[in-house]
Amino acid sequence: MVSDDERRAFGARVATLRKQRGIKQTELATAVGRTASWVSQVERGVQPVSRLDVLQLLADALGVSVQALNPDAPVASVPPPVVPEGPNDLDAARLTISGHPALGALLSNRATFERTPLVELIDQVDELWALTHAAKFAELSALVGPLLDRLESAARTAPNSEQATLYALLARVYQALAAAFVRQDEADAAWIAADRAIRAAEQSGAVLSVFAGIYRLAQAFIRLKRLDQAEHAAATAVRALETYGDAELASPEGLSVLGSLRLILALVNARSGNRDQARTEISEARAVAIRLGADRNDFNLEFGPTNVEIQAVSTAVDLGDAGEALAIGGRIDADQLSPERRSRLLMDLGRAHAQRRHVGEAVECLLRAEELAPETVRSHTASRSAIRELTLIAGRAAPAELLALAERSAALD
Repeated sequence: MVSDDERRAFGARVATLRKQRGIKQTELATAVGRTASWVSQVERGVQPVSRLDVLQLLADALGVSVQALNPDAPVASVPPPVVPEGPNDLDAARLTISGHPALGALLSNRATFERTPLVELIDQVDELWALTHAAKFAELSALVGPLLDRLESAARTAPNSEQATLYALLARVYQALAAAFVRQDEADAAWIAADRAIRAAEQSGAVLSVFAGIYRLAQAFIRLKRLDQAEHAAATAVRALETYGDAELASPEGLSVLGSLRLILALVNARSGNRDQARTEISEARAVAIRLGADRNDFNLEFGPTNVEIQAVSTAVDLGDAGEALAIGGRIDADQLSPERRSRLLMDLGRAHAQRRHVGEAVECLLRAEELAPETVRSHTASRSAIRELTLIAGRAAPAELLALAERSAALD
């Protein structure tokens, strides 16, 4: 347990270094993915900073070593492996959304444009989401380019009676892309994809799909460390649903969207260090899940009682409450969820064990997560941070499995 005097001394060091470098509290907050009030609390000795990954972010932002901020922090004694940087699994998908996907259709004659049968397009969109949930991003990337070309062109050239269906399919494709980009930490591309998903959903007339797109947009903002924008997007969507959406919230689909947005707000507040509000949002999401009554996959959100508890684990880890995270995680049966969600739970349990310096248990969880969704574990920021922290904790006693995992994920680059 860190004493009050130690917290104040640490806060004074942060404040001194920040002022010496001419950095504002808001600028430092942005660099570490927190709020200005969190930085203020740290500098006043109110908010402790015990997580190594947060210490590292602060040190990087202030241009000093972790030990300069906290002399008791573990010192890296394992030389980082040299890992050549390869192509990203979503590079082709990024190129796909880097321009207008239907220029040819804008110039062609509607009567002569060759269209793919609707049933075939529906099957391909379903396949795209299956690849997203399985975290098979290289296969997704290969499929999405031709699919988007066909869908965007068809939506502009099809009879009016088919356009709503085609735009609904487009919204689903862009939501899948946004989800995939978020998981590989390609947040700027996720922002573009989510924005296009919202537009396509509105054109389809599917109101709840618009709100599902806003959920994807808020995820992108979180990855960009724009927590104020993420909170604004999710909170305004929640207020609109609760104020005007009685008809929508009478349906399971509406409850799935509302509950998912509540989980986004829990994540934002956890990342901001706002403990009380994060727990409030988890409680609100639990209440929605009780009304829903079962795990569902409306709009591919996988919302339900189980997913709420998975997010509760993640929230507890973000707040530094490793014991609570492990206790909740031990009660979860996630066998019916997608490989991606099960992998995320194991990844967060690994992070919780890392916070408690349980190297063996943490590595076991991360390796099991990697078996389920290797591309996610090797590229996810939180996973790479946990792996880096574990190598620092273990030092020269780091097990071979951990070093191999660090090499596969380039966590020490």
